[in-house]
Amino acid sequence: MSLPSFPPLDDIVRTLRTAGCVFAEDEADLLLSAASGPEALATMVDRRALGHPLEHIVGWAAFAGLRIRVDPGVFVPRRRTEFLVEQAISLTRPHAVVVDLCCGSGALGAALAHSVRPIELHACDIDPRAVRCARGNVRSAGGRVYEGDLYAPLPARLGGRVGVLLANVPYVPTGEIELLPAEARVHEARIALDGGTDGLDVLRRVTAEAASWLAPGGSMLFETSEEQLPTALEIVNRGGLEPRVAVDDDRWATVVIGTQQG
Repeated sequence: MSLPSFPPLDDIVRTLRTAGCVFAEDEADLLLSAASGPEALATMVDRRALGHPLEHIVGWAAFAGLRIRVDPGVFVPRRRTEFLVEQAISLTRPHAVVVDLCCGSGALGAALAHSVRPIELHACDIDPRAVRCARGNVRSAGGRVYEGDLYAPLPARLGGRVGVLLANVPYVPTGEIELLPAEARVHEARIALDGGTDGLDVLRRVTAEAASWLAPGGSMLFETSEEQLPTALEIVNRGGLEPRVAVDDDRWATVVIGTQQG
């Protein structure tokens, strides 16, 4: 009795391209390499054709040279956010205390811990699914993960000691959520996307307390859009931090770095 065989690569590519996958060839190769057998592959291809994020299907995302575990429903780390991590690396010294707020999968903290060793890494998220996912990624980097709203679950002893605060807060305005690709709008947690009326509500809450957690000379880093940048800079100033902006046009990435003076 012959074993079932994998379908030809061209057939998989054709299915994915018909479904609108721009990088159908690359995705087909990845699905083939990840599938445990023909039936599993068929299920994976069907899910991708229905719009499920590729990272949720294979269970990981490529980010900053690492394979980051990404569970269904968890925010998929964007490649443009590697620019934020690069900025953080330049500010982080060995033995620094690093906090990854709104950590999602924990990709940012894990990538920073991989590049600068050793650091004391703490990550937290309000979404239980994200926390479960992040624990695998952050613990393997020697860090700890907490469940709760922003700073609330962090140990009080970190106050005034944080050298780098990664705050990958949601910044999509509520009215624009429905304009997002279905991969994000349908398959990622809304709480990881929705930043309120102007997209900056969560940033306001993070910045209001940041100065009390940062060490002298410590910095908070977050992404924003070009349109939101002027307001974001005002928010950072009101929080008592001195802002500067880093931009990577190739990755469409705008990062604000707010530094605690002293």
